[in-house]
Amino acid sequence: MEPFKVIIVEDVPLELKGTEGIFKNEIPEAEIIGTAESETSYWRLIKQQVPDLVLLDLGLGGSTTIGVEICRQTKETYPALKVLIFTGEILNEKLWVDVLDAGCDGIILKSGELLTRGDVASCMSGKKMVFNQPILQKIVDRFKRSVNSQLMRQEALVNYEIDEYDERFLRHLALGYTKEQITGLRGMPFGVKSLEKRQNELVQKLFPDGNKGIGINATRLVVRALELHILDVDNLKADEDLSLIHI
Repeated sequence: MEPFKVIIVEDVPLELKGTEGIFKNEIPEAEIIGTAESETSYWRLIKQQVPDLVLLDLGLGGSTTIGVEICRQTKETYPALKVLIFTGEILNEKLWVDVLDAGCDGIILKSGELLTRGDVASCMSGKKMVFNQPILQKIVDRFKRSVNSQLMRQEALVNYEIDEYDERFLRHLALGYTKEQITGLRGMPFGVKSLEKRQNELVQKLFPDGNKGIGINATRLVVRALELHILDVDNLKADEDLSLIHI
């Protein structure tokens, strides 16, 4: 690894001290040209001297959006500069997506693992999507759940004889659409009365025991479709905007 300059952005003094120690002891090629505990101090530093790497904590001052914006603006202003996220935001998966969209070169989670020489070397060599083991495990777990969910959904569609129109009807009911609005979806060939008939048929398919004599409305039907994996709660999206629907 060639010598390089780094700025560390971290607002927790104890964690900053530990990170500085890792660079000094494990990555002697790195020259720490400055540390910043806030957005203001970071921009002041980088205007004085542009580093090769920014090690950025997302949770500055308790706000995760600041870190994402620092990353975005840094990559826009200095495209060749590497930005490696080093964060304790373990559960906020949307935040990971936001910072990846902002252009970061990798994410290292502070979940019991220290920043390693390998993490930094991978980033400095130009590798994209540098992740350490904790985040890789979460990505793999999410992937496995997604695959299993898709398999269960496909099986449910076959077992309960759910066609394309049934699925669209149930999905838009789950999203709060009225039957009148659903009839206006592009390619939906049914009127309100036909949808009511289809809803009754779906009730018979999904509640073969009659739900023990308890009445079944559209909400209960949707809940049942979710329980049977006919609908995927993580992929409930409308076919089109309501503004495009003519009723």
